[in-house]
Amino acid sequence: MTGPDAGAQPGYAIAVTVDRPFAQVLSATRDALAAEGFGVLTEIDMQATLKAKIGADIAPQVILGACRPPLAHAALLAEPSIGLLLPCNVVVRSVAGDRTRVETIDPAIMVSVTDNPDLQAVATEARARLTSALGSLTQSPPTP
Repeated sequence: MTGPDAGAQPGYAIAVTVDRPFAQVLSATRDALAAEGFGVLTEIDMQATLKAKIGADIAPQVILGACRPPLAHAALLAEPSIGLLLPCNVVVRSVAGDRTRVETIDPAIMVSVTDNPDLQAVATEARARLTSALGSLTQSPPTP
């Protein structure tokens, strides 16, 4: 397995690249999120959706909308409009052959976008849990 990708990565993402087929990594990602207390509220199959809607062919890619209810509740108490930034998107996408990339939004974005320091504790815990989930997919820690 491979850890962090040396390629360009957005500053708002936490990511790992895993040397395993897409379907295996998608399943493992769901399990890793559950182990950290996240439920998957939404699932969007981008490959199937873009094919059906506009005939576009892309590599397999699924967006999982992950939520940990205690963190979501704490975030809503601190910032009532935070629902605009929830759930945390986790993207699983095939990048080449049997290599799969897993990326999640860095929850610190919630603090920077809202400029609300009361969200810091929520963002810190969410970041730790998401980093742990991604880290469990590979032997190397994810790239923050």
